[in-house]
Amino acid sequence: MSMKSKMQQTSELGSDWWNDSNDHEELQHAVNEGAVGATSNPVITCAAVKNHPNVWLPVIDNMIESNPTYSEDEILWALIDEVGMKAAAILLPVYEKTNGQKGKLSLQVNPKYYRNPELMIEQGKHLASIAPNVAVKCPALPAGIEALEKLTANGICINATVSFTVPQAVQVAEAVERGLDQAEKDGINIENLTPYVTIMVGRIDDHLKRVKQSENLDVDPEIIDWASIAVFKNAYKIFQKRGYRSKLLAAAFRSHKHWSEFVGGDIVISMPYEWWNKFNASDIEVINRMNDPVDSETMDKLSQNFNDFNRAFDEDGMAIDEFEFFGASRHTMDTFLNGYDEFIQIIRSRMINR
Repeated sequence: MSMKSKMQQTSELGSDWWNDSNDHEELQHAVNEGAVGATSNPVITCAAVKNHPNVWLPVIDNMIESNPTYSEDEILWALIDEVGMKAAAILLPVYEKTNGQKGKLSLQVNPKYYRNPELMIEQGKHLASIAPNVAVKCPALPAGIEALEKLTANGICINATVSFTVPQAVQVAEAVERGLDQAEKDGINIENLTPYVTIMVGRIDDHLKRVKQSENLDVDPEIIDWASIAVFKNAYKIFQKRGYRSKLLAAAFRSHKHWSEFVGGDIVISMPYEWWNKFNASDIEVINRMNDPVDSETMDKLSQNFNDFNRAFDEDGMAIDEFEFFGASRHTMDTFLNGYDEFIQIIRSRMINR
């Protein structure tokens, strides 16, 4: 009898794992290996187009020909619908087998809408309509949190993104609770609503490393790698204590610890394709480490050197109107917006150079 893979062991210890891409080949392989969901955004979809141009450029060309009045943006979102529908279909057997509790595909609203709740709600409703197993991603910034609450109240499954801190995770969870209560009050069936609250763990560490560099701090980079783990575990403790109906999701991987330190939690671990394959081939022991605290010496060094660590770790470390201006938020939004622009450039090139 063959030994169980590291990913199978992860699932058996109670943690779901997802493929952090909706690339169809990768996703099918992931589902075969036990993945129960996937996440995407326009940047990830752009990567799928660049990785498989022979598959997707003809689709883009056909969309341009078939829709002579469409703008570049309309072509982009028609493509995201197309990629999303096929990815959702790959996950549909998981969704059906688990009575709607798993098998979700996260599709993200236009990053350009991040300051406008109404536009995010309108687009979120559309994205949710393309398949029964879609979760709509909005940023955990003020307008996005408002949109997440209203989408939930409309019976739509959500996933918060652009989220790095305990204050953001708690604010989203509270908004989702209000949305679920409103949905129930309005007679909406919420059985299949499995809200997710992402913490982009690697991007916390990235941010603190930029702070270390800009302020010329004498801190071991390996100490910084524990910041995200401390933040995520603190958020998990709060979620468990309060019984929030949202599930935490770890994303944005930088090391094996963003998997191995979270195994055993009632969470989702969303891993890029190359990472989970690496982990499967590793000799890392798969045991429940979710409730193991980060050691006090490391915590002291993080707390003493980085005010932004304290802001990210403490539930009251930031007010909601500070979320948009937190360093990791600024950097991530810039990345998302630039990635969107790159996607538009690909479509523009196909449109103009036919």
